[in-house]
Amino acid sequence: MKPHIGSWPVLIIVWLVILLTALLTRPLLPVDETRYASVAWEMWSRGDFLVPYLNGEPYSHKPPLYFWLIHAGWWLFGVHEWVLRCIAPLIALCILLASAHLSRQLWPGDAITARLVPWLVFGSIFFTGFASWVQIDLLLVLMTLLAMTGIIHAARGARGAWLLTGVAIGLGILSKGPVMLLQVLPVALLVPLWRQDDGVYCRGCWYAGVSASVLLGAVIALAWALPAAQAGGESYRDAILWGQTANRMVQSFAHAHPVWWYLPWLALLFAPWILLPWCWSALRRAGSVSDEGLRFCLVWLVSVFILMSLISGKQVKYLLPLVPAFALLLGRVWSHMDDGVSRQRPWLPGGVLFMAGGLLAVLPLVMDAAPWINDIQPLWGLLLMGMALVMLWQRPLQAAEYPQRLTLFSVVVIVLLHLGVYRTGAPAYDVQSASHVIARAQAAGREVAIAARYHGQFGFAGRLTQPLVQLQADGALAWAAQHPQDYLVVITRSAVEEYPKAVFTQPYRSGYLFILTGEAVVNAPAVLH
Repeated sequence: MKPHIGSWPVLIIVWLVILLTALLTRPLLPVDETRYASVAWEMWSRGDFLVPYLNGEPYSHKPPLYFWLIHAGWWLFGVHEWVLRCIAPLIALCILLASAHLSRQLWPGDAITARLVPWLVFGSIFFTGFASWVQIDLLLVLMTLLAMTGIIHAARGARGAWLLTGVAIGLGILSKGPVMLLQVLPVALLVPLWRQDDGVYCRGCWYAGVSASVLLGAVIALAWALPAAQAGGESYRDAILWGQTANRMVQSFAHAHPVWWYLPWLALLFAPWILLPWCWSALRRAGSVSDEGLRFCLVWLVSVFILMSLISGKQVKYLLPLVPAFALLLGRVWSHMDDGVSRQRPWLPGGVLFMAGGLLAVLPLVMDAAPWINDIQPLWGLLLMGMALVMLWQRPLQAAEYPQRLTLFSVVVIVLLHLGVYRTGAPAYDVQSASHVIARAQAAGREVAIAARYHGQFGFAGRLTQPLVQLQADGALAWAAQHPQDYLVVITRSAVEEYPKAVFTQPYRSGYLFILTGEAVVNAPAVLH
């Protein structure tokens, strides 16, 4: 069977559709996107490219590589929002290219799999959705792919390939921290499980190469970490050298979940492919086309999944580096399916899409988590239901026809979600107007405080050069009494009409955002509760 696979120009057009849809339909969303944008802005405005800062304090939660990429874009094109929002999509495009390249290294001469894998990666709806977000995780995926490419080159006898692996490890640590080692080392250390012992390679030399690459990666990471730790102060030093490494693994201060937590999320991570009977048929046939490359992918998938499950802190996005591994495995066995397979309809993904569309159509009736949800038009849910019916009632497809077809369906789903949900909710997540009010107040010499946990969501949007004063709820009233003409940002679920004396109001996420003078807060203290 010759899979029907779209060309690279078609895939790039699809990628552009995702990018432009995100740019034109939604703002930077709090709290992650606005936070990363503000960190990049604060480093840029301070002229300090060594230590990341957020609201005037060293920001220890992320290393600087992603922010450096944003700075490179700003240096070339100026400080614009569209520049920083293009970084992640460009990284996603590089991931597609790197996945195809790794496929060619794993299976030289197998052009079909190399063409199939990028479509399987981009068709994974979780990855596709992530490709347009200002997020650092995609950079970790790319560095993982580069490290794996170096390992495969080393397995083919290219000892200099350990240099590529070491550089990728170092850049991966500068992207997301030492978790990069958990993505790479299991495959490298478990080489007897996937490498054919043909007498060509020496195990001692192999592990020496692994050690050298880890050492090189550590040197690259420490070249930033040591001077940054010195410049950032004691608390920052403790955070980047200990708090963000061992503490996250053993006893996470955020996103702590039990060891089994990832299991039910695998369906989302590998959707829609894992919902297809052809996927399971292909995986069951893996034994009949077993080779070194397949064993490599299996060891990669299983070992990293187990290690990530053992770590205390968990989010679904932490498993993103496994999407290319799954695509490589599936692509290899899928491309070897024979012509005798019968045609089938995608009943399960079509049924899931139909139910998702139905839920979206009735969402305003069954959910009241945020005021803007009531504005979602049922039309968008009906369109998803219509897509599902088209998927189910078109002619039955052979397994070879699924990759491009379902990738296009995944893209259309993401586009409709942007048009129907993200665009509707955009006014409640757009902090531009509030940020400009804060910027004008600071320029006029007013102090601005916030009576909530502050994630830096106003920093980049307002191009702020002064930090906000962060207050606990029990201390906000006293601050307001001492600063009657200064401004206090309050985020609450109370209705807008209860506070007509606010300087600025807007729906914000699941509630409302107010900017009030200290005097107004003293006269209406209920706003703080």
